[in-house]
Amino acid sequence: MELRRGFKAEAAALAAEIRGELGLGPYDRLDPRTLARHLDIPITPLSDLVKSCEGALYLRSVEPKAFSAVTVFDGPRRMIAYNDAHSLPRQSSDISHELGHGLLLHEPSPALDRITGCRIWNPVIEKEADWLAGELLVTASMALAVARGQFSPAEAQARLGVSEQMLRWRLNMTGAYKRVQRARAG
Repeated sequence: MELRRGFKAEAAALAAEIRGELGLGPYDRLDPRTLARHLDIPITPLSDLVKSCEGALYLRSVEPKAFSAVTVFDGPRRMIAYNDAHSLPRQSSDISHELGHGLLLHEPSPALDRITGCRIWNPVIEKEADWLAGELLVTASMALAVARGQFSPAEAQARLGVSEQMLRWRLNMTGAYKRVQRARAG
């Protein structure tokens, strides 16, 4: 499934605008918790929900890898619940993905089909939120800096607080290595 024409440029501009509002340059770490406060979207770790929600206890202790994060709506307000059993870099990705839904003004929809109990999945909005989360966490400028050797992958991960998988994904999705290779050849 491809993103609609122009979406990537729009997401890059939105991410740059948000990063600018937070006073961040292209090589600075974006803390999704700070962004959530900036957007007035409360975030709650799954461990805080264990006492009040039986399902949270199951997800936290029996199936800790089965849940990453979710946006819960109450009318126009939204709240993000995230799995704090995951690594900090993974939490950053998960929270940023959910914030991406908010920034893109994705409409709320039921999480589960009432008849089958299966998860309802809209691949278009999920891919959009993934892309925007990536733009927020690892800018195209940072991906190019890594590809040029200005930062090692390990330095970039530590600097940005992202996982190896997130950095690799952004390097691949931005075509950073190919762009640097073409620039050096041309």
